[in-house]
Amino acid sequence: MRKLLLLAIAAITLSAFATLPGKLKSTGSLITFYSHTAFEDIEANNYKSIAVLNTESGDVIISVPMQSFEFEKRMMQKHFNQENFLNTAKFPKAKFIGQIQNMDSHDFTKPGELVLTIHGEMTIKGKTQPVNMEASALVKGAKIKLITAFELTLSDYGIEFSSGKTSTSIAKTIQVSASYLF
Repeated sequence: MRKLLLLAIAAITLSAFATLPGKLKSTGSLITFYSHTAFEDIEANNYKSIAVLNTESGDVIISVPMQSFEFEKRMMQKHFNQENFLNTAKFPKAKFIGQIQNMDSHDFTKPGELVLTIHGEMTIKGKTQPVNMEASALVKGAKIKLITAFELTLSDYGIEFSSGKTSTSIAKTIQVSASYLF
């Protein structure tokens, strides 16, 4: 009787940790942001974000550790993390929670490219804004690569510079591209 009870507890515990059907976690990622001004171009890459894609419900959740952005110049990275810019000590992560639109017309089990529209909310530096993006999902066997590019207006997230070098060296709207492998 005791063995049966232990087996039942083990089965319940294991089933609680089982992956839900259609729920995929990224195994690789790259987020790049690019700022262009007449004064200078700034680019940074982040390889440590994590995404969850539910191919049945269309839910997309992305978590970005902000201190993991890598810049060509160390001073840019230092400024990016400071209190008057992203304040990554207080706001260590950015988050996107979204939903793929028209899920009934997308089949993630067939090889090929799916063109997706994703509506959601982006939270950066404690401020949340609606974000709509176009994305493509490249399905090859059991692998899915999700790719997107969109623009973010910094002032929407409380990031503004009205004077000084920073006000001329950072674009008001930045280009963001992201890719995730599931």
